[in-house]
Amino acid sequence: MYSTMGIVLTGGNHNRLKELSLERAIAAVPIGGKYRIIDFILSNMVNSGITNVGVITQYNYRSLMDHLGSGKEWDLDRKNEGLFILPPYLSEFGTGWYKGTADSLYKNLTFLERSDEEYVVIGQGYTIYNMDYEPMLEYHIKTGADITIACRDMSDISCEDQKLLGMVEINEQNRIVDFMEKPLNPKSNIGSMGVYIMRRTFLIELLQESAAKGLTDFVYDVIVRQTDKLKLYAFMFNGYWRPLNNIQLYYRTNMELLNPKVRQELLMDRRKIFTKVKDEPPAKYNEEANVHNSIIADGCIIEGTVENSVLFRGVRVMKGVVIKNSLVMQGTTVEQDVQLNYCILDKGVTITEGKSLNGDAEWPLIVGKNVKV
Repeated sequence: MYSTMGIVLTGGNHNRLKELSLERAIAAVPIGGKYRIIDFILSNMVNSGITNVGVITQYNYRSLMDHLGSGKEWDLDRKNEGLFILPPYLSEFGTGWYKGTADSLYKNLTFLERSDEEYVVIGQGYTIYNMDYEPMLEYHIKTGADITIACRDMSDISCEDQKLLGMVEINEQNRIVDFMEKPLNPKSNIGSMGVYIMRRTFLIELLQESAAKGLTDFVYDVIVRQTDKLKLYAFMFNGYWRPLNNIQLYYRTNMELLNPKVRQELLMDRRKIFTKVKDEPPAKYNEEANVHNSIIADGCIIEGTVENSVLFRGVRVMKGVVIKNSLVMQGTTVEQDVQLNYCILDKGVTITEGKSLNGDAEWPLIVGKNVKV
């Protein structure tokens, strides 16, 4: 991909994913059996030929740093360029604490200034999709846009969930004429995917101008305020895309991964999704095991029934257990004769013998990390 660097924003401090994001950034939350949410945007960048990537993070980032390491799994452990993790830092002039997305970019201005790529891709670390950014860059150059924003028809996302997104109106040339961030009454079904392409020098100018005016949010203060002034174009993406903005979307997205078509597009396309490698044996299915329409990761031992569920690495399911419509994360043990339906179990949970836990599709029951029930 022509002279392009990448920046990943990992989100602010909120508990939309309930217990799952109390001790980790949303970008580090496990998904789909063996992945973390951030794996998707990092893999998209690497698969698009971007090898200079900065990850801006602030809250609960220990788990994220542990997962990313040196960037080896994404081929970003390089002598030149590679992976840069950019948390806030103390200085004699202030705390460095990020006040918003524009402020976080401004406080890492040296990263942008020391890079020599002509263009920059900015993306969100809490969305999952599989996309090649090269056609978007070509479109950006062709239109002469100041900023090109990846957009898609959000009709497959509920109206309530659309209120958590940036929704846009475009004209016949795909120029954005109105940008509404988290609107109460969206005027269209076209939404922003949170992916932006612009010239690196232009981004530096925007950030310096915003900082001089005391503005801190990239979407509200840089894009929404200047929609009339800037040449903003929408690059339409037609593939699968989901934001993990709340626990319902997170649960639903994992369930959608059980659909072979979704799994094929996201995980089995020629653009591979990379993740941290762990040495685990293959899943073991004992004679009593009964598994239907489920994702079972490496290291699992199954002696019970698993239906329409996602089991992460190293899960132990004992005899007489029935797990339906549930997510069971790494290192969890489900003891004999347990019944689980519409549940999300975080890492290291133990469900003791004979227990029955039930949630529902809209409000799955969540058990926090390392809890014994």
